Amino acid sequence: MGAIARFKRHIVQLLAALLYNLNFEGFATGTIYQGDAKGLCVPGLNCYSCPGAIGACPIGSLQAALVASEQKLPFYIVGTILAFGALLGRTVCGWLCPFGLIQDLLDKVPLPKIKKGAWSRALSGGKYVVLAGLVIIAPIVLLTATGIGTPAFCAWLCPAGTLEAGIPLVAANEGLRFMLGGLFTWKVGVLVALVVVCLFVYRPFCRFLCPLGALYSFFNRFALLRYRVDEHACTNCGACLSVCKVDIRTVSDRECIQCGACATSCQTGAIRFSLRDMLSKNLQLDGLPRTDAAQRQMNATAQGSASSSEKRSADAPAQSAADSPEP
Repeated sequence: MGAIARFKRHIVQLLAALLYNLNFEGFATGTIYQGDAKGLCVPGLNCYSCPGAIGACPIGSLQAALVASEQKLPFYIVGTILAFGALLGRTVCGWLCPFGLIQDLLDKVPLPKIKKGAWSRALSGGKYVVLAGLVIIAPIVLLTATGIGTPAFCAWLCPAGTLEAGIPLVAANEGLRFMLGGLFTWKVGVLVALVVVCLFVYRPFCRFLCPLGALYSFFNRFALLRYRVDEHACTNCGACLSVCKVDIRTVSDRECIQCGACATSCQTGAIRFSLRDMLSKNLQLDGLPRTDAAQRQMNATAQGSASSSEKRSADAPAQSAADSPEP
């Protein structure tokens, strides 16, 4: 991926992280923002309890809604995830997720990297197990069995919560340090292990464990904002698959995080971002040129006009004969 393109993406990632965490005072005081904006979800994985967070995490909100729903479907959070998915898909993962930015920066440490392969494609299914098991099933089962709703993913696994919320809150609040136990030690261990893996494997959490990425992946093929391939311009050279660091089989499939590396590697310009392409190339939402549709309409109109002219020409002699006076 071109250096300028990477720089632009990282700038967008940084701006998103700042916008999600505008409560700068919270970092100094070790307190959690409780304003009205906290009822709204941000697109990326950003912990609700982060001292700077002014919005909620979609996964945390989904778990909280599940354990507090009393068997009612949490329409707001489901609708929010559907909206983010339909509009952005996994563009969120590549451009709008603070924890994705952290993994991107760790990948830049000059150490030998483990290349993707059959092993990584197999592990890619792990995020769907986490989504089903820890995000959806475990909280409901625990609520039913114990009467206590436990957001299992946030409580037991989420490294973003440990980094963004757990460590800053403990560092700023001396009283919390005396309450630390085995769970916090476990969560810090998960975070440390993941950081080490990030030095050698590209975005392991996004690819193998992130339930939010799993949710967005279902929308990736038809999200409004995504990379598209012009089949007429594509030469099937495979450059896009070779340069990609995640386990895609085609551009914008479920594993694609829409980073744009494929587009910069394409020598024929066959891969373009949908929004920019629609604006610059005058495309419809389905990716087909509006000019093609207009041309088809013009052709149909022209054929209709030609048919009408031929019919009038054929009818003219008959009408002339009918109008001629009898001898």
